[in-house]
Formats: sequence, structure tokens, C-alpha cells
Amino acid sequence: MQVLITGANRGIGAALAAKAQMLGHQVIGTRREFENSQDINDWVGLETNWLQLDVTSPESVQNFAKSLQGRPLDMLICNAGVYPDKGVDTGDITAEMFGTAFQVNTIGVWETIQAARPNLRASKGKIAIISSKMGASTNASGGSYAYRASKAATTNLACNLAADLKPAGIAVGSYHPGWVRTNMGGDGADISLDECVNGLWDRFAKLSLETTGLFENHIGEPQPF
Repeated sequence: MQVLITGANRGIGAALAAKAQMLGHQVIGTRREFENSQDINDWVGLETNWLQLDVTSPESVQNFAKSLQGRPLDMLICNAGVYPDKGVDTGDITAEMFGTAFQVNTIGVWETIQAARPNLRASKGKIAIISSKMGASTNASGGSYAYRASKAATTNLACNLAADLKPAGIAVGSYHPGWVRTNMGGDGADISLDECVNGLWDRFAKLSLETTGLFENHIGEPQPF
């Protein structure tokens, strides 16, 4: 299976790529830039085909789309994301933080999917979008407004894409990966990277046109919207 993973150079993205290769899939990974590549080298043996993609740059998105021409995709995993207001007091959250969160977490997902739609249509592939239950209106506990709002929009985007892409044979699912011990999640998070990616890959395998539009966590529990 040909798999494309955005933000595959670190954290959950890198672990998803490593697991994909263990499962025998061919992996295309994207990263925003190619300087300071030590984070890639830390994953020894990761034979990923790398493409540059900065979802905040129209030129980068256009070049990314061109580089995909003629490559059928069986799965697109939209993993790249940012958390610009992590740990920021409510009164200090800025419009710029909101703009950054939406540009990467929501618009970036849209731009990536638009660029890859011909490739997904060619093989009736699947789209997995890494979202977060922090965006659920029923899970409102305050704080992290920019991140929460962008993830709420991302989950909504996934549900609507599921409806529009189903006639083309493309299934779409959104996933809460859990609170994972990464640079973003912190050392005090609930689960390890292995627990996260093993569960997510089980979920991806079960995604189908019958289940398209779902929002669940890494162990298959339905998540609130």
C-alpha cells in the first residue's frame, strides 16, 4: 500500500511512518523544511520518500501537488499540526495564535487533501485525519482556545468531506490519537507512541465506505463532536 503521511519527521507522524514500514507499506512523508535533519536521522532505518510541504505556502502546496502527479495513493494521513497556545494564559492568547492554528490544523488539511485528491481517486484510497477530542463542544474545560477551535473545525471538515468523497469511493475518518508522550503531549501524557500508533493503524485498517465519517480514538471508542 502506498501511504502519504504529513508531518512525518517527528512525533506521532514519524512513529506512524515507522509502523507503516513494519507493516510492509511504501511511505511518502512530508516535512515543512529540510534543514536540521537530525530528527529524521534519529529514526534509523526509516526508508521514507520525503517531499517538502509547508501548508502555509501556496507555492509549496502547488509544488507538492505537482510532485504527486502519476502516483496513486492508497492512504493519506493528515497528521501535521501545531499547538500555538499550549500553556498560554487565556488573556494572552492572540489572534495570531488563532490564525496559525487554523492555517495549519484546518486549512492545511484542506489544502493537502485537495492536492492529493486525483491520487486518491486513482486507487479509491482512504483519508485519515488526526484531530483531537479537545475540539469537542461536549469536552469544553477551558483554555487552549486556538487549538480547540481549529480541531473542532478539522473534525467538522472531515465529516463533510466524508459525505462528498463517498461517491468517489474515498473513505474519510478523523481520529483522536490520545494524550501521547511526545514533545507536544509532554512527559506526563497518558500513553506511549507505540500504544498510539499501533491502535491508530488498527483503526485505519477498518476504515471503509461503510464507516466513513467516523470520529474515534486510537482504541476505537467513538468520540464526541
